[in-house]
Amino acid sequence: MARRAYLAIDIGASSGRHVAGLFDGSRLDLQEVYRFENGPVAAAGHLYWDLLGQWSAVVQGLRAAASADLGTVASVGIDTWGVDFGLLGRGDELLGNPVAYRDARTDGLLERAFQVVPREEIFAETGLQFMQFNTLYQLWAMRLADSPLLDAAERLLMMPDLFHWLLTGEKVNERTNATTTQCFNPSTGSWASELLGRFGIPPHIVGPTSPPGTPLGALRTSVVEATGLADAKVVLPGTHDTASAVMAVPTSRPVAERPDWCYISSGTWSLMGVEVPRPVINAKCLELNFTNEGGVGNSTRLLKNIAGLWLVQQCRAAWKQAGRDYSWDDLNRLSAAAKPLVSLVDPDDASFLAPPDMPEAIRAYCRSSGQTVPGDEGAIIRCALESVAMRCRLVFNWLEELTGSRIETIHIVGGGTQNRQLCQATADACGREVLAGPAEATAIGNVLVQAIAGGDVGSIAEARELVSRSFPPERYEPRETSAWDEAFERFLRLVPS
Repeated sequence: MARRAYLAIDIGASSGRHVAGLFDGSRLDLQEVYRFENGPVAAAGHLYWDLLGQWSAVVQGLRAAASADLGTVASVGIDTWGVDFGLLGRGDELLGNPVAYRDARTDGLLERAFQVVPREEIFAETGLQFMQFNTLYQLWAMRLADSPLLDAAERLLMMPDLFHWLLTGEKVNERTNATTTQCFNPSTGSWASELLGRFGIPPHIVGPTSPPGTPLGALRTSVVEATGLADAKVVLPGTHDTASAVMAVPTSRPVAERPDWCYISSGTWSLMGVEVPRPVINAKCLELNFTNEGGVGNSTRLLKNIAGLWLVQQCRAAWKQAGRDYSWDDLNRLSAAAKPLVSLVDPDDASFLAPPDMPEAIRAYCRSSGQTVPGDEGAIIRCALESVAMRCRLVFNWLEELTGSRIETIHIVGGGTQNRQLCQATADACGREVLAGPAEATAIGNVLVQAIAGGDVGSIAEARELVSRSFPPERYEPRETSAWDEAFERFLRLVPS
């Protein structure tokens, strides 16, 4: 077959990329054609996303794709993070810039929300992990603030839905991102309208959901004129980046009630879970604060968020601000030279959510918990990485408990696979083999959904076999497990019971 290109636009909280998936019938290759910076903008006491700046970058990247030697660009699809949204009013007027999930407007709202609707009822209706920045609480914060935008809103679109609307004019709520909102019932496959009403949120602002693979049609004429991409169609990928990343896990194992593999989508967040055929909504799942999110192929991703490489990224940023600009290789080298398993922190502790000085936050945690305080950069990074691995072990144990299965293999995908120390630490902590890769899982999963929709790939199973063939994973075997077992007992004393 002639080579065809599928263009994935993967927008993360700190950067965005246009990545072409080049498929010749037997192998998939990736080519990055454009990259841009992203990040929230502080203004008037809030954190916003610069939607129009992001849109300008999307258009510039499409223009770059049109002029690159890609062959036929068959389609385009956009994925982003979850929970954040924009509102359209009468006549499809954009009502302000979307507010970023790290904005303080939802601080302290969870306990107040449980006074309106009990925690158990919210979970029974949505099956979602309780996090203060979930869309439900962002919308409720607007209601509590008597926001005129909420009253004027006629349609809510999640971040990737906004971009797809800008591309095509079609207003569609894609399913995998809808499931991140805590406004959606995964058991019925529809919005939790009664729950929205109890929080004073108008249910009419959400529309029917569409699954990954849904064709949205041609680009707007104005977009074609601005970019030169005349023939490309737009296809919904798994618009939640983790759904796309899990789509690219190179496994031959089917979705099962009792899975023998799990995944970690490793980046700023580590999202650890299993793929199961239906939501797991029970008292134990609620107690452990797990989440049921939609997957490609109508699967359920039973998972839990872990703070991932956030601690390391913020340490690097703090040191850079202080005039010590370490590369990632520098930090890995310093960390590898530090003594192992000396100090541990709970990476999900609230003190690490957005501290002004992450290295000092880590030292303060160790000091207050009676541990050795990390004395230099290497010790701090080693503490952060090993603590993330310990948190993964705890979540791993819970996954086996929730599913009643023995998990033999941990697939790590995403940018964190490039941190070999973290991959090995995860194998050591969990006592299981780790298969790491692909690093570009989100873009690959986005591309593969488009390729299935375009008829070039026959199924999800065929797509995952293509990933394994095109991007062979790297294997890590557990070692020194007794030392990690002892350290895990120390870690358990740090985390809430």
